[in-house]
Amino acid sequence: MPATTPDTSAAGEPAPGGSTWSRVNRRRIYLCLGGLPFFFVLFLFLPAGTLAWPRAWVFLGVALSSWTVATVYLWRTNPEVVIARSHSHEGTKLWDRVVLACLAPASLAIYPVAALDAVRYQWSDLPVWVSVVGHGLYLLGLALSTWSLRVNKFFEPTVRIQVDRGHRVIDTGPYAYVRHPGYVAAILIFSGFALALGSLWALVPAALVGLALLVRTELEDKTLANELQGYRDYQRRVRHKLIPNVW
Repeated sequence: MPATTPDTSAAGEPAPGGSTWSRVNRRRIYLCLGGLPFFFVLFLFLPAGTLAWPRAWVFLGVALSSWTVATVYLWRTNPEVVIARSHSHEGTKLWDRVVLACLAPASLAIYPVAALDAVRYQWSDLPVWVSVVGHGLYLLGLALSTWSLRVNKFFEPTVRIQVDRGHRVIDTGPYAYVRHPGYVAAILIFSGFALALGSLWALVPAALVGLALLVRTELEDKTLANELQGYRDYQRRVRHKLIPNVW
């Protein structure tokens, strides 16, 4: 989600009212971490019908290690965004709830579809280099996402005007080139997941994720233009939403 002018407090200064770590929703983090093994079994290995799936294990190793590095980096450079993303917030736009209700099942479907395609039924027989390309897309998307999160403490999981957090426009880092770099990153990440797992059919739900993100980009951009001070000026300075000189 775009923001506005850079805020030095986003670079690591804890807000008043307690230590930085004490403001994290640790219960949610522990539940997510504890649920990861069950998630991977349910959505990857159970549909595959076997644990002997080398590309899945490589995928998990690359994804978990890179995600850990990115999270540690963000915690050191912009803990405010980590704290904000660990909590639920009121004020999410109704249209965004609808978009997320479509986006979530599509993103989850990537994993079992890949398992059914690449292992159980072997509809696709992709060479290893395709998985290498998939990992490259994923890592490129993760790098762009991390860069966006590093400069934008208002990058929350849902769309809302963050009056409680002093919401303003961010126009530095990747936001100097496109207005919604986080969505570009997400499209790269989910497409990379499908290919890394060795599946062409998993690109179908990945494409649905991309379509949902295009809709979300358009609706969010209009919301910010109407409700966030300074955003229309930002639109005039940075003219493209996702791809420079294209859209």
